[in-house]
Amino acid sequence: MPVVVVESPAKAKTINKYLGSDYTVLASYGHVRDLPPKDGSVDPEHDFAMTWEVGADSRKHVKAIADALKDDDTLILATDPDREGEAISWHLEETLRKRKAIRKDTTVRRVVFNAITKSAVTEAMKAPRDIDAPLVEAYLARRALDYLVGFNLSPVLWRKLPGARSAGRVQSVCLRLIVEREMEIEAFKPREYWSVKALLATPRGQEFEARLVTLAGRKLEKYDLANATQAELAVQAVASRALTVTSVEARPATRNPSAPFMTSTLQQEASRKFGMGARQCMNAAQRLYEAGLITYMRTDGIDMAPEAVMAVRDTIRDRFGAEYLPGSPRMYKNKAKNAQEAHECIRPTDMSRDAAQLRLTDTDQRRLYDLIWKRTLACQMEAARLERTTVDIGSDDGQVGLRATGQVMLFDGFLKVYEEGRDDVTDEEDRRLPQITTGDRLAFADGALRDEQARAQDGKESPAALLSGNGAVLGLQHFTQPPPRYTEATLVRKMEELGIGRPSTYASVLGTIQERDYVRKEQNRLIPEDKGRIVTVFLINFFRKYVSYEFTANLEEDLDRVSAGEADYKEVLRRFWRDFSAAIAETSELRIAEVLDVLDEALAPTLYPPREDGTDPRQCPLCGTGRLHLKTSRSGGFVGCGNYPECRYTRPIGGEAAENGDRILGEDAEGNEISLRSGRFGPYVQRGEASAENRKPDRASLPKGWKPEEMTLEKALSLLSLPHDVGEHPEGGTIKANFGRFGPYLMHQLPGEAKPVYANLKDPADVFEIGMNRAVELLAEKRANPGGRGRAAAKALRDLGEHPEGGPVQVFDGRYGPYVKWGKVNATLPKETTPETITREEALELIAAKARKPSARKKAAPRKTAAKGRAASPASGKKAG
Repeated sequence: MPVVVVESPAKAKTINKYLGSDYTVLASYGHVRDLPPKDGSVDPEHDFAMTWEVGADSRKHVKAIADALKDDDTLILATDPDREGEAISWHLEETLRKRKAIRKDTTVRRVVFNAITKSAVTEAMKAPRDIDAPLVEAYLARRALDYLVGFNLSPVLWRKLPGARSAGRVQSVCLRLIVEREMEIEAFKPREYWSVKALLATPRGQEFEARLVTLAGRKLEKYDLANATQAELAVQAVASRALTVTSVEARPATRNPSAPFMTSTLQQEASRKFGMGARQCMNAAQRLYEAGLITYMRTDGIDMAPEAVMAVRDTIRDRFGAEYLPGSPRMYKNKAKNAQEAHECIRPTDMSRDAAQLRLTDTDQRRLYDLIWKRTLACQMEAARLERTTVDIGSDDGQVGLRATGQVMLFDGFLKVYEEGRDDVTDEEDRRLPQITTGDRLAFADGALRDEQARAQDGKESPAALLSGNGAVLGLQHFTQPPPRYTEATLVRKMEELGIGRPSTYASVLGTIQERDYVRKEQNRLIPEDKGRIVTVFLINFFRKYVSYEFTANLEEDLDRVSAGEADYKEVLRRFWRDFSAAIAETSELRIAEVLDVLDEALAPTLYPPREDGTDPRQCPLCGTGRLHLKTSRSGGFVGCGNYPECRYTRPIGGEAAENGDRILGEDAEGNEISLRSGRFGPYVQRGEASAENRKPDRASLPKGWKPEEMTLEKALSLLSLPHDVGEHPEGGTIKANFGRFGPYLMHQLPGEAKPVYANLKDPADVFEIGMNRAVELLAEKRANPGGRGRAAAKALRDLGEHPEGGPVQVFDGRYGPYVKWGKVNATLPKETTPETITREEALELIAAKARKPSARKKAAPRKTAAKGRAASPASGKKAG
């Protein structure tokens, strides 16, 4: 009976269903070997010899495969059809040969399929091949390069920049993109400009909007109206003239559908439409692939198998009718440089089933399948047909010209099913125009723009607005905007444009820079931490070549040539190591002080921008005599005063690098200076200065919602006086109010109580203003319900699907961190696993392990242990079938 090996138990289960009892299907649980994380695992002195080690978790899976081969003489390696899948197969064969589990008479074959369907699997079994040596060599080259960079560059970072975690061949270049974008934003100087629009009415009384495009007979450029004076003159020029339609041009237009998904475009669209991170998207896609619902999800290809194209066309005809079906199939050509990554596009394996028919319980999987199904359907549908209309309007004297644009949908075509998301949404042409004829005399819609003027003055983009006397012509003030921060979607697109990374690496790279605390994600935007900035500036100054976009892209192309069998991977490694090792040796001699001086100078424009009063931007704003310098700590970089320890002024390096409002607020009754400062953890107030007698002066962080620019001496003293005594409780003991890690709270301890009772306050102002009656009432409620047992049941963060024995498997956020729950079994998530990334199979393993573990209070009865043992079986990875 042939032994078939795949990566995961979920994939094994699906394949076993198709192959039946004639095959033994086992899972390797991913890579079985890796380079041990120690020096010498890749040895450049001995032709880049690589030392591999079977992971502790993998030994039992390798043993299970070896045991199965004792009775079978055929090994079929059916791992994924890409470089990583080929590497897993190679590692398995090498490991099993070392164990002598593969005998002389054992046949070892490799099969690949792009989708886990019965037809794809059975066809693949008829066409076995040998392991693809060039693809394995490309993997070896990448793994060696990543090791050589990580294990040689990371220690340099540790020694020179305390708090730095690691550097990587692709991750450091990706981090550079984010940091440079942030520096662009900080250096950006907004430029003022104005636009003018009018609300006009046709002879039939229908209103429409037009914008000013010519003034004084000359075409207006974006910045021609540079201030309010020029804008007011333009508004009056329009409002004081009679206007006539000079031309109406209607022209047909078409919109064609986007190509079907490949890895990068799927990640981008999932981010735009659902806010999914790259890793979250790929985890959901992996589950769909392993369940046989979609084709392989790591691909640079956009072509589609002919039989799949026909199936899509049949679905379009059946569901929408022949008018939505083009006369011939749409053809999409691959743009991938590396043919080894250019598998078929990502598409459903059965187009007749939409997301509703599949009844997927996991939200991420359901949304992602629906997205893939609709995009695949749309890519073979008819184009949308539009009519775009441009109306030109002029004054009789030719001094003023306006233009109105609009469009009408004549036939929705593929838009009936799907419209691609956009990173920068504009609606300039997405409005309809009324019936307008050349020669029409137009009237002003008097007073119609007064409400819009009020709204504009309340908005952020247009802080000023000028309205004509008739209320129908409006001038709007604008300021140019800095480039937006990257989202995961736009960053993947940028990396793809630059040729950095490959489909199989985007998700892991984006995950790594966030896990290393180099970058944080807020409202789906990627923001560099101070630590990430320092690391990037260090690498740009001392390892510029290795974080250059061109060098990284060229190296990727070299690796693509290796996978195509056109280059020797060891020659690629030799060329890289020759220069890289020299750069490492050169930098290792530098002292930390020398490194900080270079970084301080490189970051000077960001750290010390010119001050409005013309004073030295490096002068300490607190003591007035010290000079500011870049310093490092375990939590990253910061700016500090050179007079330390006499002056302990610090501020973060990111954000507004000027003084952030740091200032002396006044003195308290004892004559101590009260100052507002910016620390690495946000703004705070401080009483006096640190000294030998008072090493830790009083400090208090600003509560949430308190703005540094609104701080006064009175507010600062109220913060420094905390905790605030609300008063004596009727039953004894003082009630105190204060701010804690989780916000404002009350604290009180009755005589004889073992420990104080804490009650949360909703409004920060209550810390200073709450009355005794309300305080006593809140504390009484807390004492009556100390554990909050009267609350509604906790809401699940994610549904992972049904347990094989029935009942939902869900993820919750608990007091001690996130956990998975099935029935009465709760299992805490490991530190490296997040609620967004955990899979159903991983959850089943955690639940099974928890169920097997005997209770600390009471040993489980034999009958219950057996039942829990059965609960573990779906994730146990034992021989299927």
